[in-house]
Amino acid sequence: MASKPGAGQTALITGASAGIGVDLAECFASGGYDLIITARSEPALQDVAKRLVATHGVNVEVISGDLGAINSGAKLASEIARRGLTVDVVVNNAGFGHAGALAAEPKDPQLGMVDLNVRVLVELTHIYWKGMIEKKRGGILNVASTAAFQPGPLMAIYYASKAFVLSFTEALWEEARGTGVHVSCLCPGPTESKFHARAGTDKTRLSKSAKPMSSMTVAKKGYDAFTTNRRVIVAGVSNKLLVAVTRLTPRSLLLRIVRALQSPA
Repeated sequence: MASKPGAGQTALITGASAGIGVDLAECFASGGYDLIITARSEPALQDVAKRLVATHGVNVEVISGDLGAINSGAKLASEIARRGLTVDVVVNNAGFGHAGALAAEPKDPQLGMVDLNVRVLVELTHIYWKGMIEKKRGGILNVASTAAFQPGPLMAIYYASKAFVLSFTEALWEEARGTGVHVSCLCPGPTESKFHARAGTDKTRLSKSAKPMSSMTVAKKGYDAFTTNRRVIVAGVSNKLLVAVTRLTPRSLLLRIVRALQSPA
């Protein structure tokens, strides 16, 4: 019987205690990857690990911690090395959003988005990237958002952070060309998860008008894109159409549209 594509490899998945992160862990485990899963909630991670071990027969290591803290990527990598583990694939899924006009919102959540959505993503990628290139295998799957394709008035930092993730991932895809290392950026639209409640966007016109995709549907599209080394995958036909329209819409009009969508319904 042919071995699974991930046999002999280990995937590190951040934000793996809920939502898309859990389902990405399921997809990689189904593909034969051993896993290192991390998030803040130890009990939730342990539940995920037990289920995946029982279902797929892979090894799953749990390391809980706050990736929003400074130097958390290096701390996580140190713990991984201490356990004698190696990382072949990094799935940078952890992230959060915070809604509101910049002048009306406190500083800490804004900087927190930069720390979690951008800084630690770069930190973990940098730690493991050189080894991937040298081994000519493995890769990076970064989770961005359809928010990456335009500025986001009333959610400016979140949209900008995801634009960074998209740009960064595409550049790495080109740097890895011909090396055997895969690089993909998953861009979901509205998804069934706790994201909107935490971000404060559950009462906006956008959240009221858009039908969310299931997190497993989104995760499968991301996993499939990674396995085929697809540079960018926008999850869902309607989201692809919206991204296409975004590229054709004059910027000044686009800003007004996004602001209206991010306003309370």
